[in-house]
Amino acid sequence: MAVTVEELYRNYGILADAKDNLSQHRDAYQAILDGVKGGPKEKRLAAQFIPKFVSNFPELADAAINAQLDLCEDEDVSIRRQAIKELPRFAAGDNLPRLADILTQLLQTDDSAEFNQVNIALISIFKMDAKGTLGGLFSQILQGEDIVRERAIKFLSSKIKTLPEDVMTKEVEDLIFTETRKVMEDVTGEEFVLLMRILSGLKSLQTVSGRQQLVELVVEQAFLEQALNLADVDNVDRLLQCTRQALPLFSKNVHSTRFVTYFCDHVLPNLSTLTSPVPELDIQLEVLKLLAEMSPFCGDMDKLEANLTMLFEKLLEFMPLPPENAENGENASNEEPKLQFSYVECLLFSFHQLGKKMPDFLIDRINAERLKDFKIRLQYFARGLQVYIRQLRVALQGKTGDALKTEENKIKVVALKITNNINVLIKDLFHNPPSYKSTITLSWKPVQKTEAAGQKRPSGEELGAESGTTVKKLSPLPRRDARQIYNPPSGKYSATIGNFSYEQRGGFRGGRGRGWGGRGNRTRGKNY
Repeated sequence: MAVTVEELYRNYGILADAKDNLSQHRDAYQAILDGVKGGPKEKRLAAQFIPKFVSNFPELADAAINAQLDLCEDEDVSIRRQAIKELPRFAAGDNLPRLADILTQLLQTDDSAEFNQVNIALISIFKMDAKGTLGGLFSQILQGEDIVRERAIKFLSSKIKTLPEDVMTKEVEDLIFTETRKVMEDVTGEEFVLLMRILSGLKSLQTVSGRQQLVELVVEQAFLEQALNLADVDNVDRLLQCTRQALPLFSKNVHSTRFVTYFCDHVLPNLSTLTSPVPELDIQLEVLKLLAEMSPFCGDMDKLEANLTMLFEKLLEFMPLPPENAENGENASNEEPKLQFSYVECLLFSFHQLGKKMPDFLIDRINAERLKDFKIRLQYFARGLQVYIRQLRVALQGKTGDALKTEENKIKVVALKITNNINVLIKDLFHNPPSYKSTITLSWKPVQKTEAAGQKRPSGEELGAESGTTVKKLSPLPRRDARQIYNPPSGKYSATIGNFSYEQRGGFRGGRGRGWGGRGNRTRGKNY
């Protein structure tokens, strides 16, 4: 016969009053365990009473845990929440990894209050025994249901950084690194980003050697030893995702050489044929922006001249020759070559950065005719640039505060940053011999305190606007079209200029499977 509420209270009283003689009242505790077979009221009381006395009856410990777990799966969500809340009280010795495994599985709930309770319970046992809790979490990440794996990774990504230092010891961080490497053998793009976020936040990996380890992890994921499969969108997406994760790790001591070389060898030659993994992403501009951001951190290169040559050739594609009748004004405006400023900023910056390593490239490595052709293109581009810069400065003159926050003026401010950057770099290359001394801040990056050498200090208008805007057609009412042309001078701006969310852009979309691997045959179902 099922235990009643009255009997539960009576047996609870017996145990509470027994003090040092608790072990003599085994039957009273057994009656409380039987409360899980009663109605909602009995179950709710059992969920509270069972953990209170479990430590006094080691011979009934397994039965007590199983009874509590039965309540964790009850149809009544309020009973489940109460049972989950008390689970950490069972977390002792060998029970803790098992409870961590079970709590991880319980993350799959769709009830927000229950989900929060599971999170609280996991954090509670994490503080008791971090290594044991990680064992349960990573067991489910490697072998659990997809929804459990996803939520367990997100739990680690969001909660680890909130734990105190006395919990996150070097030994615990080493375990996280080791287990995460196992998980990375088969991940999706989204999982990879979250796992890198976990590792990047570990204190033990904030050193130069630690960042180098993280770069090596990214290199493994990027498959830089293989040629780029242009027909496979996932393959291109993988490269973009990996490069974005590696970018914050690069420095003067942690070099980007392998990535830059790969881009020059496999990406730039096929730039026009790349397929974007995300419809709204200008894949060509995104690749060029990534290359530009990596180029300052390039170390010694075995193929420096070949890489510079590739950048030089690609730069020529985006720097047109002047039209034949440009000097006498006979050329119709709609026939003017299109000056693709955003592309040129990226390519010119990358060329300028690598050129520092071989300053004689434009003098001794390029024949006289090619150099003459290049300077004609530079000169024509610079002329169009000056016209545009003057127009932008006039348009922004005197504008401050709210006036600069309009979409039209944000666009103009970013356009002015791009054109000023190109202007500084072209002036360097026109020196005899070419100079590589000037420094600039790329238009989509936050403004640095150090001013570029020889560069005009940005006006209040430039500094007062947000840099994360889209450069588009310069007109009183700019259209939403990402490829609008402004004449004269001709100019093309991509809709992806400005801020770029590295975690969200280029991610894998639904219906595409795991993307970075089949994820193997993992054990399904709960493993209580």
